[in-house]
Amino acid sequence: MEQFRQMGEVLGSLKALMVLQDDIQINQKQCCLLHNIFTLAFNTIAEEIKQNLKLEEKNTKWKPLEEPLRELHRVFKEGEFYVRRCLDSKDWWGKVVSLHQNKDSVEFHIYNLFSIFPAVIEAIETAGEISGLDQEEMQKKRVMLVKKYDRSWKDPKLFQWRFGKQYLVSREICSQIESAMREDGWQLVEAIKQKIKAGSLTKNEQGLGDVLLKKLNGQLLVNRKLPPSSILLGSQDYQVRRRLGGNSQFKEIQWLGESYALRHFFEDIVPLSSEITNLLSLSHPNIVQYLCGFYDEEKKECFLVMELMSKDLHALMKENSSSRRQVLFPLPIVVDIMLQIARAMEFLHSQKLYVGDLNPTNIFLKPRKCIEGYFHVKVSGFGLTSIENSPSRHASSNNQNAFDPCIWYAPEVLAENEQKGTSSMHKYSEKANVYSFGMLCFELLTGKLPFEDGHLQGDQMSKNIRAGERPLFPSLSPKFLVNLTKKCWHNDPSFRPSFSSICRVLRYIKKFLVMKPSDGQLVMQSPPVDYSELETGFLKKHSEEVNCGVASVSQIPFQMFVYRLIEREKTCLSVKHSEETSDGTSNGGDENTSVVEDPIAQAPAMDARSVGSDMKTVCFDMKSICTEDPDRKIPFDLRSIRSEPSEKKIVLRKLATNVKVKRTSGKPKTPVSAKSSPWSRPGHTLQGSREKPLSMSSPSRSKHRSNGQAVAFEKS
Repeated sequence: MEQFRQMGEVLGSLKALMVLQDDIQINQKQCCLLHNIFTLAFNTIAEEIKQNLKLEEKNTKWKPLEEPLRELHRVFKEGEFYVRRCLDSKDWWGKVVSLHQNKDSVEFHIYNLFSIFPAVIEAIETAGEISGLDQEEMQKKRVMLVKKYDRSWKDPKLFQWRFGKQYLVSREICSQIESAMREDGWQLVEAIKQKIKAGSLTKNEQGLGDVLLKKLNGQLLVNRKLPPSSILLGSQDYQVRRRLGGNSQFKEIQWLGESYALRHFFEDIVPLSSEITNLLSLSHPNIVQYLCGFYDEEKKECFLVMELMSKDLHALMKENSSSRRQVLFPLPIVVDIMLQIARAMEFLHSQKLYVGDLNPTNIFLKPRKCIEGYFHVKVSGFGLTSIENSPSRHASSNNQNAFDPCIWYAPEVLAENEQKGTSSMHKYSEKANVYSFGMLCFELLTGKLPFEDGHLQGDQMSKNIRAGERPLFPSLSPKFLVNLTKKCWHNDPSFRPSFSSICRVLRYIKKFLVMKPSDGQLVMQSPPVDYSELETGFLKKHSEEVNCGVASVSQIPFQMFVYRLIEREKTCLSVKHSEETSDGTSNGGDENTSVVEDPIAQAPAMDARSVGSDMKTVCFDMKSICTEDPDRKIPFDLRSIRSEPSEKKIVLRKLATNVKVKRTSGKPKTPVSAKSSPWSRPGHTLQGSREKPLSMSSPSRSKHRSNGQAVAFEKS
């Protein structure tokens, strides 16, 4: 309840800020969208709590809500900070340069909201199942949830119509998300035009206004030329502060009241014009942003202004590493970093851009202002590879020399390098980037450089990697992340997942960590199923929808809902399998025993907890459930089968005629008849029996259907 109250305080503060929404000149529509969707989220949670929980149980049965609401509170705080920044009118031109194509409101804040909100809904449902003392009411809640997670809701349109409002993706909200950034672009163009028309601008501000107008209208490069560098260098407060990473291309500069990174090089701009135009048009919250560019025609000198980050991942890990520390960061932070890297790569690949050297020196981080311990992660190392004068970007060259770069290259890249003796084009491919991402995951999970404990270096290491050697995980590493990492660094590129699949898996892992917090412990509960299996099931149903580029942010709740549905199905099947195994053991332990298929597999999936604790309650009237889906075939009267106790499940057997029974007491052997089954007589075991399952058309089958308690035998 305390976390929910804190969310209300943040929302109240945001509401007070929005009183002045007309004064927001940068990204006003996106700020209003954040306010509206946060308000909707708070009201939805309040309504769900009101319907499912009881206030007097807040100190006991509300426990599953604490961590999801705490995570959602962090999302609210970050959103409020973003609105405050947009509302601040100080250094207006600097904020325009930084935010004019920024998608943080939708692609970062709303993305984070949609990723965590299904966990909040599920936590309320989990608490609601055990809330209250009325057993009949609790049973009805379980029945309702069974129908909610029916497989027929796997269609995205049906999901939006039925659950869109509950998961904040109603058609109204989706239309606002699509239009907010577009409208902000129009408003910013008008604001710049008004300032230019007023005539109170300096010459450099006038030139910068023209540059931004052309860029917002998609006409930045005119006749394959960038704007003159005098606009940048002639600004009153422009100054170079320091060189970044010992690389002459990158510097930190002060300009328009803000700090930026500057990429400075000498080159003819004409052959690079299309590539520079593409870089300046890219916008995503997890890539290092190219903001604007300038050029000196006489000196052939190019200046590309980029956003400034704190430090790269390699430097950060080196600073925080210690022989006493088993892990570098808490597991939720590690997964959050991995997800942000995967999101950046998913976006770049959708633009047909690939990072040739995806390693820790090209992963940049800066601390989040509102969430202690967490980082905002951005990927660099893409674009303008032809003018590289050093392998590093704006990272330290010493960092690059700290490890052998071959450990980040995929086996196919190393093989091509050895054959041609030059840099391989294979490293500019999606699957090669996925391999490098797997190595990044290993370093994040273990805090160690891959192969740093090995004695092999250089060519020998390259041969071993191509032969399939990979770094070893510590025994306490979480298996669900180890499995994902191993799939990423698979020797065969076709077996490696796409970054879209990796993002879906990591989002669901993040939700699992929120639902099952470890409280700082290294070893934590494992999920009931492998998340890669959930992704396989998702792709079987929705391959057409996910192969058309980066999915819209509004599709995240649906994807997590489908993951949850598949997880419940697989959990239910595993419970059914364990029940059958235990029944087979109690019935003599014969591995050839065939049990009638449990009809729960034909029904909508349920939680393992619900299935194991109260089978009769959850499996209410299977006939009524299965008739909702005409594709489900019911072999028998399911209610009559389900009403039998588990120890009386019907077993179909077909034995040979001369079945011998051996008494443990040493008495003479006696033949066994159909009327005197050895299972009902203690001290007997079957010996030399050969069993076959009865065919559906055999007379014995009819006998079985007429008398559920009989065990039929066929005599030769």
